[in-house]
Amino acid sequence: NDSCLEWLKNYLYPNGIFCEKCERITKHHKVKNRASYACDRCGNHIYPMAGTIFEKSTTPLKLWFYAIYLMSSTRCGISAKQIERETGVTYKTAWRMFKQIRSLLNEDTKASMGEFEIDETYIGGKHPGKHGRGAEGKTTVLGIVERKGTVKALKTKDLKRSTVYPIVKAQILPKSKVFTDEYNVYDNLTTLGYSHCSVNHGLEMWVDGEAHTNTIEGFWSLLKRGINGVYHAVSEKYLQDYINEYGFRYNHRKDDKPMFLTVLEKI
Repeated sequence: NDSCLEWLKNYLYPNGIFCEKCERITKHHKVKNRASYACDRCGNHIYPMAGTIFEKSTTPLKLWFYAIYLMSSTRCGISAKQIERETGVTYKTAWRMFKQIRSLLNEDTKASMGEFEIDETYIGGKHPGKHGRGAEGKTTVLGIVERKGTVKALKTKDLKRSTVYPIVKAQILPKSKVFTDEYNVYDNLTTLGYSHCSVNHGLEMWVDGEAHTNTIEGFWSLLKRGINGVYHAVSEKYLQDYINEYGFRYNHRKDDKPMFLTVLEKI
């Protein structure tokens, strides 16, 4: 626990701890039996866990770090039930830890220019075997991926132009190339200043020159296999958190440092 707290302190205060009472950077020492550091000059305490997902948690810090490690070390995800077995905490605690960790994984992405694929998918519902637009009870998810880049996927209330186009404009700058399937909601993308090409999946056309949606469909495959294989079912209320988790993994899959550190540094 002390080692994890020391890492947290060094990460949050890389240049030393500024003491508000002394009004300068001073030396601090670890306070015995407390998750705090005290100023050597005035004794003022600072708490590295304050303002983080660890604040006010009675779960040992080393178990938090271990849960983050397990969650970041798998491509397909890990369930709260597995964390319960691995760490010995209750299921309620394991689920809360995962909920807090997932809250770190929502990344705000700025609009950029390049080649993008746009596609939609459907998750959940009363009839798992029924797919396609209008499937009963399913939640719609819109995905935008930059080829050889990052993905942004959002749960949406519907797939009307009034819903889709603001999301597209927030992620893609004009004059970019956009590739979609034949869904007619994408027909007017050229009016937004994009170069638009599509493939007709209904005619079993998957690739037409540089036009395809294979990249975003590869992400959908990872997302659905992860949810079905690890979590089995996800409520609509928390679906976006799970989408963010898989999107974060996808976006940082080629990072030079371990995924564990990438997640830790989001605290």
